[in-house]
Amino acid sequence: MLITNELRWFYPGTIPEDIKLWFQQNCLVDPFQSPESREDLYLYSPGCDYMGIKLRQGRLEVKWRQAELDLVRFGELAEGRAEKWGKWLCCDSTGESFQPATVLDNASWVSVQKVRYSQLYQVLPDSSVQPVVGNENIDNPCTVEITHLVIRDNPWWSIGFEASGEDVCLMDNLQTTASSIFNTYQGSRLGAADSYAYPHWLGLVYR
Repeated sequence: MLITNELRWFYPGTIPEDIKLWFQQNCLVDPFQSPESREDLYLYSPGCDYMGIKLRQGRLEVKWRQAELDLVRFGELAEGRAEKWGKWLCCDSTGESFQPATVLDNASWVSVQKVRYSQLYQVLPDSSVQPVVGNENIDNPCTVEITHLVIRDNPWWSIGFEASGEDVCLMDNLQTTASSIFNTYQGSRLGAADSYAYPHWLGLVYR
């Protein structure tokens, strides 16, 4: 099981151009890197924002919220609610299970199209933050991402942080990385009312 501390915001519409440009120029090692495009299928569970179940690229992912953490603030433009999650991954080596075709006729599963830019960071012992090239195994990692979403033909966008590592370091990894990232942020305000995880977002937009 993977344990993470996470922080996300969701907004309707497409990613504002100034925020997209800021992310590409200030958060990515390669500002010209191509985004990842994929479709995730979520199991819609009304009133259950503490658990997320989805099919992603031939595997089943189950996430369970273990704790709602502190309200965190980064300067005057970003305030959100951090949460602690546990994730289980289920794979089928035969490739017969966990395929979109097995659930697409079921109205309880909802398709979310994603175009995602992401960058992995490492928090160093001196509390500085550096971007990491590749998917090497590092201590105190935190991924920052900005994602264009489409659900029921409606566009949304999200910015988020996902910190992992030793349990005692999770919150420090999240806050240190986010503080460094938001040091250059000058976009529209990211408020606590718009800060939640994917299961809560689905409950708002898929009714």
